[in-house]
Amino acid sequence: MSDDAAPWLIVGLGNPGPEYAGNRHNIGFMVVDLLAERIGGKFKAHKARAQVVEGRMGPPGPANRRVVLAKPMSFMNLSGGPVTALRDFYKVPLERIVAVHDELDIDYPTLRLKLGGGDNGHNGLKSMTKSMGADYHRVRCGIGRPPGRMQVADFVLKDFSSTERKELDWFVDRAADAVECLVSEGLERAQSAYNS
Repeated sequence: MSDDAAPWLIVGLGNPGPEYAGNRHNIGFMVVDLLAERIGGKFKAHKARAQVVEGRMGPPGPANRRVVLAKPMSFMNLSGGPVTALRDFYKVPLERIVAVHDELDIDYPTLRLKLGGGDNGHNGLKSMTKSMGADYHRVRCGIGRPPGRMQVADFVLKDFSSTERKELDWFVDRAADAVECLVSEGLERAQSAYNS
């Protein structure tokens, strides 16, 4: 199969289970849930310990791309295993993998897209990079830093505040738009449209 035929693998990072669903750490899940809705797919269990949806994304014509949306079911700090298994199963080149994740060093609700780079202490990225190298795309959803002396771990595993929730739907929607733009029009175009 030529690289052109390979799908894009869009991974939302988060923790499985209803008790984590509204956490800041789960914004990646929220974004891929919305993308699945947009392409009319339902998540199904995959042997790679992930939930996946296969479909197509982007405008009709040459910019329409095959995509696999995925939510690893392994807990955040072990995301690399399921993602690597999905990469091998679908034969996805590294530069067609997109991780959608929360980012402490960016203010809420700000987006930044990039290719490669460090993990910035994010355990999901750390696990992915350890498993397959760092040269995958990131859609970084800013959640800001914890207030006062709150521990980072406590902050990311808390639900968005009532103030943040007022903008959450808009933010998730914008992040989903950014993923679609990245997949159909490329990183530079998506960065100029969505990096704020």
